[in-house]
Amino acid sequence: MLKYISRIVLIINWKTLLITFLSIASTAFCLYYEIKADFPLTLIGTAIVFPIVFSIGGAYKRREVALDEYGSIKAHGRALYFAVSHWLENPPQELKTELKTHLESLLHSCREIFTHPINELETYEKEVYTSFQNLSVFIKSMRSHGLPSGEASRSNQFLSKMMISFERIKHIYQYRTPRTLRTYSDIFIVVLPIIYGPHFAESVTSYSYGLQFAVPILFSVILVALDNIQSHLENPFDQQGEDDVHFNVEKFIRNLE
Repeated sequence: MLKYISRIVLIINWKTLLITFLSIASTAFCLYYEIKADFPLTLIGTAIVFPIVFSIGGAYKRREVALDEYGSIKAHGRALYFAVSHWLENPPQELKTELKTHLESLLHSCREIFTHPINELETYEKEVYTSFQNLSVFIKSMRSHGLPSGEASRSNQFLSKMMISFERIKHIYQYRTPRTLRTYSDIFIVVLPIIYGPHFAESVTSYSYGLQFAVPILFSVILVALDNIQSHLENPFDQQGEDDVHFNVEKFIRNLE
């Protein structure tokens, strides 16, 4: 039950209440002074719904790409661990433990960089590159334990693919869906429910007493809820929405064996 309540709070917040209040106030004003007009509802779809749905689709695709690339980092990290376990004759346990430490450090650094504000990017970015450097040195050290040159080259390919995936996730983290489109939607979400007061006053003339404000309330809640959904999908790393990318580093390291 608490889970469903938390989900509702994510899409119905103070912004929803504010826009709904303004919409009700506009409708009440128009009803009192008999200001009525029949505005076209197609304007709502063109000005708000279509841009928001487009933004939600773009944000969702970015999240899916981030999940794919994060999965690639973990998969190649696991492949590197299997290389140590199976490609070497009687690998020492210390070697496996060292690789686990390097992989845990890398994933911890990735979690830190993506769950902190962008203005702290450079600080945590250095830690990620240091982890990649340590992994590169580790792969080179495996040669002294009998790893053939061909297998060492393949291990370096694993590392290279991990770095490519990290850079792709970093670009998703740095760049959002079009900001001008977001600003455009925000403006019209606030303005249109107020401007459409005369339309609501015209369309509710046949409604029973007390139901005159049902339409502006639903109108405002639906539009703002869509905007809130897009906002939570916009940054899939902030750990605030239900659909965020979660970095379960401890589970990954625990299941390496």
